[in-house]
Amino acid sequence: MISQAGQKVQVLIVGAGPTGLALAIELGHQGVSCMVVEKNDRVGYAPRAKTTNVRTREFLRRWKIADKLRAASPLGVNYPSNVVFVTRLSGYRLASFDNAFYCAPGRNPLYSEHAQWVPQYTLEEVLRAHAETLPTVQLRFNCELKSIEQDVNFVRVLVHDRAQEKDFSVDAAYLVGADGARSTVRDAIGAKLEGTYGLSRNYNIVFHAPGLDKAHDHGQAVMYWQINGDVPSLIGPMDRGDKWFFMPTKMPEGVKINDGDAKELIHKATGIDLPYEVLSTDEWAASRFLADRYRDRRIFLAGDACHLHPPFGGYGMNMGIADGVDLGWKLAAALQGWGGPKLLDSYELERRPVHESVLDESVANHAMLGNQLWTDGLEDDSEIGSRLRSEVGQRIQLAKLREFSTLGVVLGYHYDQSPVIVSDGTVAPAKDFINYVPSARPGHRAPHAWMHDGTSLYDHFGMGFTLLVTDDVGDDIVETVRRQAHAAGVPLVVLRPIEAGIAQLYGSRLTLIRPDQHVAWRGDDWPPHSMYLFERVTGRSTNV
Repeated sequence: MISQAGQKVQVLIVGAGPTGLALAIELGHQGVSCMVVEKNDRVGYAPRAKTTNVRTREFLRRWKIADKLRAASPLGVNYPSNVVFVTRLSGYRLASFDNAFYCAPGRNPLYSEHAQWVPQYTLEEVLRAHAETLPTVQLRFNCELKSIEQDVNFVRVLVHDRAQEKDFSVDAAYLVGADGARSTVRDAIGAKLEGTYGLSRNYNIVFHAPGLDKAHDHGQAVMYWQINGDVPSLIGPMDRGDKWFFMPTKMPEGVKINDGDAKELIHKATGIDLPYEVLSTDEWAASRFLADRYRDRRIFLAGDACHLHPPFGGYGMNMGIADGVDLGWKLAAALQGWGGPKLLDSYELERRPVHESVLDESVANHAMLGNQLWTDGLEDDSEIGSRLRSEVGQRIQLAKLREFSTLGVVLGYHYDQSPVIVSDGTVAPAKDFINYVPSARPGHRAPHAWMHDGTSLYDHFGMGFTLLVTDDVGDDIVETVRRQAHAAGVPLVVLRPIEAGIAQLYGSRLTLIRPDQHVAWRGDDWPPHSMYLFERVTGRSTNV
């Protein structure tokens, strides 16, 4: 029992990884007071994710820090994000995918920001630095959650400050567990991970490799898949100073790798003998897990605390950041009085189907690793070897396209079954992992466009709702919408773009867009029962 009242904040976030920091930033931009407690003494330093995808960078643009991550790119944003399949770095080329994950700079009509190949710890540092500029956000490192209590009014937690060797308590209206795969918060609310553990055993090894980039003939790439009978693996540049990652996949049970073993494995896998210096080794298991629930009253789960999957496709970290944005604006709405109970309920109802879909994608990608692609004779310098390499190359092109050309997954998810989305009766498009077709159908990400002044359409959306008017709608109607939003306490920006192409993209004269850039409602006329519309999209009523 935590008897002593504590410091008061509106939201307490446990975990300062990408999910927790994204949530804190979203809350900070919405003017909500929050505290982030993190048991480690800094943001992450392990290699982990390296792909910051298109959607995540759109969120960063929304927070006006996409340029900061671009400037922090250790390899430079113009470094080609190619993925090359080889027998080994010193061996034969089998296949390649150019511009994997859509990292190439330049304007694309489909999105406002290209993806970026950058270590997760670099992204975390950019997020942390920005969070520290927000007056309502507190970051507390070296602070570990000890216990949680909640009642109908607030959550009270006890936290141990490791640096000062003392405990302190915090009272919050809401608590969010963004504390990763071994979530203390998940355990505290009794939620369970359901799924499959140990689809494969793998290692992530970071090492210093002076000259390795010039010791092979396969050109620049962010990732080289090595398909051989010795050490099927992934390898690639990660950071400045000749820092590379090396990932042996599907390691046999019981095999442990120390630093000395790692050097020998790198040498054997690449066929290149250099003075490698191993910086870290990290064993990890690929699993597929989803929490049986994401909430207990005033406590929520986000990121790896509620979903885990193999990293193939680069979805995990990015999906956690999207969790933070979705939950963040909804918590802000509830705390500021314009969001109702159904809005908070919609967090799990919207995000769980996305998580399930992405888990399926990543498990499908994991099913075809270098271990499965290897066949005897693949490295033979013979006619048979050449034929085998051609056959395996074709298998790679067919099987791995969905892993590196993912725009349909990254941008095509939608929330049309959400209780705070107003359906227009149209049918959802079929899933397509590669082909993203913009749609202004309610629940979908609002179609992107470039304005004639060079800005993105998204740059003109508000942090609250946006009413996009794409035709000659009378000022009286627009004023009615403004008045109703004001009466409902809903922040609203009205946007009237002059670009004809935007009207064609959206199809309807009026489109109501949420803070997270998803369409909440669309129509050619403001509905006669419009007094209920704002109540519906903010979760205060199920009527329309």
